Amino acid sequence: MAKSKNNTISYEAADVQVLEGLEAVRRRPGMYVGGTDIRGLHHLVYEVVDNSIDEALAGVCDEIDIIIHKDESITVRDNGRGIPTAPHPQKQVSTLELVMTTLHAGAKFGEGGYKVSGGLHGVGVSAVNALSEWMEVVVDDPRDGKQYFQRYERGRPQEAVKAIGKAKRPGTKTTFRFDPTIFRDVSYRFETLAQRMREMAFVTRGVTIRLVDERPDDFAHQMTFYFEGGILSFVRYLNRNRDPLHPPIYIEREVDGLGVEVAIQYTNSYSESVYPFANTIHTMDGGTHLTGMRAALTRSINDYARKANLLKERDPNFSGDDVREGLTAIVSIKHPDPQFESQTKVKLMNAEVKGVVESVTAEALLEFMERDSSSARKIVDKCLTSSRARAAARQARDLVIRKSVLESLTLPGKLADCSERDPARTELFLVEGDSAGGSAKQGRDRHFQAILPLRGKILNTERAGINKVLSNKEVQALISALGVGISDQFDLGNLRYSRVILLMDADVDGAHIRTLLLTFFYRYMQELVEHGHLFIAQPPLYRIEAGRQVQYVYTEQEKDRALEKLEGKKANLQRYKGLGEMNPQQLWETTMDPERRTLLQVTVEDAAEADRTFTMLMGSAVPPRKRYIQSHAKEVRNLDV
Repeated sequence: MAKSKNNTISYEAADVQVLEGLEAVRRRPGMYVGGTDIRGLHHLVYEVVDNSIDEALAGVCDEIDIIIHKDESITVRDNGRGIPTAPHPQKQVSTLELVMTTLHAGAKFGEGGYKVSGGLHGVGVSAVNALSEWMEVVVDDPRDGKQYFQRYERGRPQEAVKAIGKAKRPGTKTTFRFDPTIFRDVSYRFETLAQRMREMAFVTRGVTIRLVDERPDDFAHQMTFYFEGGILSFVRYLNRNRDPLHPPIYIEREVDGLGVEVAIQYTNSYSESVYPFANTIHTMDGGTHLTGMRAALTRSINDYARKANLLKERDPNFSGDDVREGLTAIVSIKHPDPQFESQTKVKLMNAEVKGVVESVTAEALLEFMERDSSSARKIVDKCLTSSRARAAARQARDLVIRKSVLESLTLPGKLADCSERDPARTELFLVEGDSAGGSAKQGRDRHFQAILPLRGKILNTERAGINKVLSNKEVQALISALGVGISDQFDLGNLRYSRVILLMDADVDGAHIRTLLLTFFYRYMQELVEHGHLFIAQPPLYRIEAGRQVQYVYTEQEKDRALEKLEGKKANLQRYKGLGEMNPQQLWETTMDPERRTLLQVTVEDAAEADRTFTMLMGSAVPPRKRYIQSHAKEVRNLDV
């Protein structure tokens, strides 16, 4: 739009733009793949793999290969039916080209090619094509026995679809490289892709998924996923570092074309680990299937506890929080026409799903508890313990959660607050120890930086109930300073600081304290992490002074390179054993100054794997942690901490 003579912005017919083909995707990639960061980059792979998974759901594919090549291109290959290559009857162009270059083109809108699928909008693979520097598709078409090929650059076909030989194994092979002008300074994480492929293999029983990373110089990294037990195997996998209270409960029903699968198992832990899926897609924000499962759980356990006289007449019913403590569950539905909140499919919206899932789950749970009274008693006892702990913690809740921080005047005395009152402009440093806290208070910018010193190692919240968590003074100070509450009382809108920064010593004790804090945030303030508010500061290991030149280095390798460059010069090397050894000016220059510091943002891309890792590292089971330490001992010995 142009400005007129009176400096207002004009809005005329000529200002209305019509975006042709896939140009809309390139203009607004966030609408289609969730962003241009590493999440969006991985989403490109998920969209292509989803098409192969849909072939598996149709019963015509049982092998899927994903290969990360050295140039960061990706190949996804399956043994399904292959994308049709014949001319489309309406458009008179190869159906392959139509699917790859046209939004809302696919076989999943009607009742034709797929009974159940995850790719429903006809947007996924064409959006990936639009956001790729180049893409090549090879189809081994069993319909006419020929192999077809087409290449695209930034979504535009470079030639017509052509036959290049005889078909070999039926299926589709798609190779693409993301467009570096859209996805800048990002690279695929093997661990993130592996976690997603593992989840897909769990919820798509009997399908082999291979993930290969060719980027390492020594040898390719490869993982193969195949789970005959489906989501039942998924629950066992999540609980392998926990102490289960009973055998897993598995539920499978089909009601009016809607397939429902639920796997449930309680453990002695204090956390809830529930993962919902719709047509194999992990709906991270839940939806109606998750709501239905949770409602069934609360109703069924209360009904059984009353019937078995385990809840007395004067006792209140268990709340949703009571019955979800220690719960590990997977709910997976297969719907012929699922409605998602957006193209990224993070939430299921079909209203009818809630009632079906609730009815199926409640019926099966009551049947299980009546058949296995011993397991049922353990489940009810777990809920009773949780309920009593919450009652004991209610007074502490009222103090540090339900009242606003400013109204109740519960800001901790050791908090050195900042003068800025706009949360979007402020940050809070959680600092290890009073000595380092003193340096940080003196070195900070008082206008927007607040300091909260933490004394010693805080409570391991992985092993403690909520009443014990809320009675811990360091945790109380942390909750009060942030102002958001915890668990079901959490309200991100009350956050007093937009950045929460963990500032610990660069040693083993500092790493331990950081892990304890990360455990607390993951279990009780996960939204804070998910919305990008949690960071880890990177204090230097060494200060190198040569004449008037001063340099700070953060790793042993950086130190060695710096000393090599100073060869022949007299250099003074100072090793910082802790933050307390740094004066306020040094701490500001190296770790707190926004212009010069390095912050690592904490994200939770892979919730299931993060859940399992926190349980393994911080839970009560010793053997899994011992195995992990022994298997990584060589790596630890190579680090000078």
